[in-house]
Amino acid sequence: MKSNTRKRARLRLDERLQSLQPIDRFRAPPRGWVRALRDALGMTGVQLGARIGIRPQTVETIEKSEAAGTIQLNTLRRAAEALDCTLVYALVPNSSLQAVIEARARKIAIRELQRVAHTMRLEAQGTDNADFESRIQAYIRDKLSERDLWNEI
Repeated sequence: MKSNTRKRARLRLDERLQSLQPIDRFRAPPRGWVRALRDALGMTGVQLGARIGIRPQTVETIEKSEAAGTIQLNTLRRAAEALDCTLVYALVPNSSLQAVIEARARKIAIRELQRVAHTMRLEAQGTDNADFESRIQAYIRDKLSERDLWNEI
């Protein structure tokens, strides 16, 4: 994928994911969504088990595994359908994807430029820190591609 195409895709994803912020709105109830919805609907574990086609003890296991974060998506989807719900699954970045790219590029540029500056100081050829920000921007522009950002250095 070309850099421009990737950037447009990132911006479209940022736009779509913006409606999911703040993520706190989607934090699961302490005992999990299955239990919270089942209780709110006035449904017993026996009744939910019958709707899913499982034993009541398995409903309890499902609820505990969801609360612990170990439930399988397929199991959660079946429980959601039995509760007349739709399972919504998404990975929501903590900041915009563009901000993640920019922060990563900046971190790499600073690390590399500090390494060079240290070597030059050892050789009594220290650089002026006055234009450090412009050197960071130039390094990002000239030396880094998006693919390079995720290689461990």
